[in-house]
Amino acid sequence: MLLKLTGSSCSGKSALALSVAGRLRGVAVHDFDEVGVPEGADRRWRQHMTELWVRRALDYQERGVDLLLTGQSPLGEVLAVPSAPLLDGIAVCLVDVADDDRRDRLVARDPGRWDASAVAAFLGWAAWHRGHARDVLPLARGWADTA
Repeated sequence: MLLKLTGSSCSGKSALALSVAGRLRGVAVHDFDEVGVPEGADRRWRQHMTELWVRRALDYQERGVDLLLTGQSPLGEVLAVPSAPLLDGIAVCLVDVADDDRRDRLVARDPGRWDASAVAAFLGWAAWHRGHARDVLPLARGWADTA
């Protein structure tokens, strides 16, 4: 089974995963970006990597282990990858914070790194995630059409 903690940057996904990592038996904990993110990573790269992570979840599944994966891929993207139907199950938790809190966390985590347009992009991505949480099916179909 794939257990997905998803949300935009600075929502607390990694902190949550780290807090439970040593306490869960039969669950491997990974971060989507631990394999590295190339400069200019785009939707196509993210979809490809999502497929690779789903395949890794399938490898764990064969051994009776679930995968808890943190990352920014919304549920629709996970459902749209070719290997997703092979999973025994997918459970997703949107980890979210208020936009003002996210802004403050971005500044505290990476002082001076993000300009106003980058912060706006993070806030837009958070809104996109909220849309997936409300009604994923139309969004998943759209991703499947572009994969």
